[in-house]
Amino acid sequence: MNSNIRRQDRVSTSEEAVGLLVKGEFGFLSMCSTENEGYGIPMNYVFENGSIYFHCATEGTKLDYLKSNNKVSFCVVGETTVLPSDFGTLYNSAMAFGKISEIDGDEKRYALTLFLKKYSADFIEEGIEFINNLYSRVKVLKLSIDTITGKSRKH
Repeated sequence: MNSNIRRQDRVSTSEEAVGLLVKGEFGFLSMCSTENEGYGIPMNYVFENGSIYFHCATEGTKLDYLKSNNKVSFCVVGETTVLPSDFGTLYNSAMAFGKISEIDGDEKRYALTLFLKKYSADFIEEGIEFINNLYSRVKVLKLSIDTITGKSRKH
């Protein structure tokens, strides 16, 4: 997939792209609507063992679109610095491409626990109770990644 990046001098290493997916706080999940229009939404997430997990309500536009086409991309942008006099920006980004599916059971509970560890590490006990109370009212989606790319401007 890196061969599709126009500026080959800005291609990140696989390690850099994965590193950004690990430490990023949110990204943009992009999919295709049922009318073949682009649809992208910001989401928090966790990256684990080559997959990205999202949580969401049990119904909504995103889920409707994913039912008809589960191929998506997910983009995370790291730190940015605008260079006004250079008419440019320093940045790093990573994109993951693959298919989304809903997960349940032990994997769903595991993924929700990953969210606790990433976003609420000081509140694990309270978070477990929170998960138990809302478990049936939340869906967890898993992006099985086919390709990860990264791009950055560092100087």
